[in-house]
Amino acid sequence: MSARVLVVDDVAANVKLLDAKLSAEYFDVVTATNGIDALAICERGEADIVLLDVMMPGMNGFEVCRRLKTGPTTAHIPVVMVTALDQPSDRLKGLDAGADDFLTKPIDDTALFARVRSLVRLKSVTDELRQRALASRRLGIADPLAAAAAETGLNGRILLIEDRPLIAERLTQALSTFHSIETEPDAHAALARAAEGDFEIVLVSLDLQSYDGLRLCSQLRSLESTRNLSVLVLGEADDRRRVLRGLEIGAHDFLVRPIDRNELLARARTLVRRKRFAERLRDSVQSSMEMAVMDQLTGLYNRRYLDGRIAVLFDESLLRARSLSVLMLDVDRFKSINDSWGHDAGDEVLREFADRVRACTRGIDLVARMGGEEIVVVLPDTTLEAARAVAERIRERVEGEAFEIQGGARKIPVTVSIGVACRRAGDPSANEMVKRADEAVYLAKAAGRNRVIVAAAA
Repeated sequence: MSARVLVVDDVAANVKLLDAKLSAEYFDVVTATNGIDALAICERGEADIVLLDVMMPGMNGFEVCRRLKTGPTTAHIPVVMVTALDQPSDRLKGLDAGADDFLTKPIDDTALFARVRSLVRLKSVTDELRQRALASRRLGIADPLAAAAAETGLNGRILLIEDRPLIAERLTQALSTFHSIETEPDAHAALARAAEGDFEIVLVSLDLQSYDGLRLCSQLRSLESTRNLSVLVLGEADDRRRVLRGLEIGAHDFLVRPIDRNELLARARTLVRRKRFAERLRDSVQSSMEMAVMDQLTGLYNRRYLDGRIAVLFDESLLRARSLSVLMLDVDRFKSINDSWGHDAGDEVLREFADRVRACTRGIDLVARMGGEEIVVVLPDTTLEAARAVAERIRERVEGEAFEIQGGARKIPVTVSIGVACRRAGDPSANEMVKRADEAVYLAKAAGRNRVIVAAAA
């Protein structure tokens, strides 16, 4: 998988070396010699991943990373710190700043390319979600990117798969300070728990005594129920081949033994933060999709969804030679409710009206707000007579008990007029059926309201 890599380093020789190595692996490379330029490039969306030197004049790499990870438009960009600093404290400082990894010079080419490809894969997963989440702003949803970027990564839900009790105990003690952790020594049982549980991270020991840790990683990535879990593999320092193979299979991060407690906590926090970032984006996309088809006042489908879905139901009924009926409902004297009690009271009536209609319909029925005080109910596989019975049930439910308004302080009587129509053999589309139901509503209004009028079947 190719990507645009931003190399940030104030030493020209270092930039040229990384440029040559990455270009040879078919990555597109852009460069910057200082933090200000690097931030500008990222804010313009011109980088998929950043290789960031720590020791730079002016703004050092830690500060650049911190700004990238706290900015709503750049928090999603993976950052790999590249430096000659080799102390654990330096590594932790980089991870605390939000870095996704920390590579020490001289850089091992195999590790570099494995890390870059792994992080690029992760970014590609969130890119489409980000674009859709950005569209949610236009629908009035709070900025999902700002909320995601503010995630702390603490109190994660972690599953540790380790069959050596002493090692499992040490890892559990280290992680339990800031996270909720469960341990499972059996690989098969662990796979089932990962699929059924509400975990955010799975820690997999590559040195399981009874199972191939790499195979377990592969299974976690391939199963639909565990595909979105973050996977951190634990391996031996002298077995980097298997560790890097884990990244190729789909693990998100790795640690080699002996494991530093602080680095373990930092990497776990990074993975939790990254997973929650993706989850917030998915939730935002779901919310925006719902807003596109749902009426926000009543919780029913809106006119846009109704127009598309009723056409599908009409075509299906025609193809299968099955009945299709529609109800048009109009609250009686709704304007007088608004005039007498205010629009807030009118909204309360509409919400309760929608709830009562919904309670009288089936899961397969389509209930949508047409606009104002009008609701349409589309009834698949329902004859005209059966539809009339549903309409009467709704009418009785609406009339049967007064509607509470003003928070329950008052109760007012509400009735509804309903028109019923069914698909005719000669109808070219659902519009004709809806039109007949609408005409029947007017007849019900003219006849005194609070009644059901059925349009002729032919």
